[in-house]
Amino acid sequence: MTEKPSGDLRQRIDKWLFFTRMVKSRSLAQSLLSSGHVKVNGTSIRQPSFQLKAGDRLEISLERRNLILVVKSCGERRGPYEEARQLYDDLTPPREETERLSALEQAQRIKGSGRPTKKERRETDRLFPSAGDMDVGSAIDWRDD
Repeated sequence: MTEKPSGDLRQRIDKWLFFTRMVKSRSLAQSLLSSGHVKVNGTSIRQPSFQLKAGDRLEISLERRNLILVVKSCGERRGPYEEARQLYDDLTPPREETERLSALEQAQRIKGSGRPTKKERRETDRLFPSAGDMDVGSAIDWRDD
């Protein structure tokens, strides 16, 4: 058998996304494609059978991040991460550092937000006396005699 030159190798985009561990299954890759979240060389691709080749630039919009990848080669199997990482170059710009709260700042609660503390509940109870605190003579009798 003669093998094709490495520059002419092509692979289905859904298989490539699966082999590179961008998605957990080929069916998820197909749904990602059909929803229009993948662009190849600036063109939105909706067919899972689209043939990728080395040098193609992919823009993938995932749930929490956007990736920019350049295809290095086609995959033969879904292997470990180190093997999958060799199939592409990641050109995604680094995430901007968001201000992280310290443990003390995370533990503090703004007054009036969330569930009331025991102290706040007692203060509220003092404002609105319950039916048990009312005088028996002042209670309205709803019974028909």
